[in-house]
Amino acid sequence: MSTLALRFAGPLQSWGVASRFAWRTTTSTPTKSAVVGLLAAALGWERDADLSDLAALRFGVRADQPGVRVRDFQTAHHGDTGVSMPLSYRFYLADAVFLAAVEGDDQLIEALHAAIKRPHFLPYLGRRSCPPSQPVNIGVRTLGLNEVLRQEPWLASEWYQRRERRTRVALDMQIEVAPGTRGSDLQRDQPVTFNPRHRRYDLRAYHNETIEITNPHGKQVRENPPRQAVTAHPAHDPTIGLEAV
Repeated sequence: MSTLALRFAGPLQSWGVASRFAWRTTTSTPTKSAVVGLLAAALGWERDADLSDLAALRFGVRADQPGVRVRDFQTAHHGDTGVSMPLSYRFYLADAVFLAAVEGDDQLIEALHAAIKRPHFLPYLGRRSCPPSQPVNIGVRTLGLNEVLRQEPWLASEWYQRRERRTRVALDMQIEVAPGTRGSDLQRDQPVTFNPRHRRYDLRAYHNETIEITNPHGKQVRENPPRQAVTAHPAHDPTIGLEAV
């Protein structure tokens, strides 16, 4: 067994699970169904293809830079009739970075690795309007899913790492586990078929965990640092440069 590591970074991402009608929400991390869809697209599969091989992969994701949730309010008119369409709200994660990984048979993982380097269809981060800003492919690791999520370096942007300052930071992870595992949560994003006529998803079990990881730009924080004298700013009159009338 081996594991394919993927990076999801972009100005906007959106990972829907329960979107209905005019409200298109996003979860806080990429979903397995979206990642399986991305890999199937990289392989050039059509929407009615048999997904059983990809659905059997074990999936996990680490939130390296959680991002900020934003809402987009949209209006539209019918292209032919000009009639106003229902108002809609779409939710995104802005400035987020995730490490996602799939674990499976060596031969399948190598095939996915080759496909993601030269994808048949363009990869996108949940929606077609969300292209990745960095290469999605990180590489194949001869480790299990859990080890990859714990050992890969922190993928957050440099400005984000510098802002955190501490040498060790805590990251949230979501790791797929066997159905019925004690303490697991459920999410309906286990893909069965992407056929538009009868798209189906089953429940998937997962564990939430938190790990500590090294911040390459962290600095040792001194306890009780000495207070510095506050420098008073000189008074400023914004009109002083104006000529007298």
